[in-house]
Amino acid sequence: MSTSNELPGAVQTSWHGFLETYEPLRPDLYRYCRHLTRSAWDAEDLAQDTLARAFVTLGQMGHSPANARAWLFRVASNLWIDRVRRTRREEPLDLHEGEPGDARVSRSAREAAGTLLGQLAPQERAAVVLKDVFELSLEETADALATSVGAVKAALHRARGKLIEPPADPPSVPKPAVLDAFCNAFNAGDLDRLTALLLDTASVQVNAATTQYGPEAARRTVLWGMLFGVQRMVTANVNGGIDARFMQGVLAAAPRVEARWHRGAWVLIHWYAHHDGEAVRALTRIEADGEHVAHLHNYFFDPDLIAEVCAELGVPFRANGYRWFLPKR
Repeated sequence: MSTSNELPGAVQTSWHGFLETYEPLRPDLYRYCRHLTRSAWDAEDLAQDTLARAFVTLGQMGHSPANARAWLFRVASNLWIDRVRRTRREEPLDLHEGEPGDARVSRSAREAAGTLLGQLAPQERAAVVLKDVFELSLEETADALATSVGAVKAALHRARGKLIEPPADPPSVPKPAVLDAFCNAFNAGDLDRLTALLLDTASVQVNAATTQYGPEAARRTVLWGMLFGVQRMVTANVNGGIDARFMQGVLAAAPRVEARWHRGAWVLIHWYAHHDGEAVRALTRIEADGEHVAHLHNYFFDPDLIAEVCAELGVPFRANGYRWFLPKR
């Protein structure tokens, strides 16, 4: 039996093995979540949550699903249904209290799916995407949405032609002063100034990799990595961590950041030097509290999100892959 000290390592090993197995499905999962949420940022969050839920569910199942892609779509669909249900408050959370846990979840998902497919555009989009984009059969689509073939047919009839993206809105929110302060400190390579911008209660996250709380913890890991991690990138073929095939051409020069407006919010884009010029390799979103940073969310191992945002911004980009845990050679 594993001790409490051994358990985190065992879980991490299992998690890494899960990610390696399901990595080929990540682009499809992101695209599916993107159509559901109609937001690149929300799609990345939903995709990450789907993987986490799938990891836990797989451990409870004890066997691999017959169709891994369709199964991931089902997990994503159920998460999305639950989120919309909570938002719209269509029924109390304890409506089925007294039923067995699995039966309650299954019945709740089916009823929510039926209601949402009949009333809500997000679920109509889910049916259209599963059927038309990913070419699932009506039966597979119904299974992914935990509903009936008839409900899927009705949703498809109502939903066709509704997948029109809203136009990108022009900047309407002034750039917070903390963004300029962050960019200036970052581009000067000043770790002290960057750390001083964080609230004592700040959370700093590298998506799907690590979350640190408080300035000192963030300084030692995330902020240091954002400023000086390029040194590790150029030696990835020896020191591991990042997939070396994505690091071809990158130079050991400090990256720089600048703020850009993207779909209703400011985002920091991280420029890295390469033999053939600069390209964006990371994105950062900051939640400000006055002149300080309350939350920092960095996206580095998120190639689908980075590709979409950079394409919309019209800037060159390079992928870093999904993995941050490769061993040394």
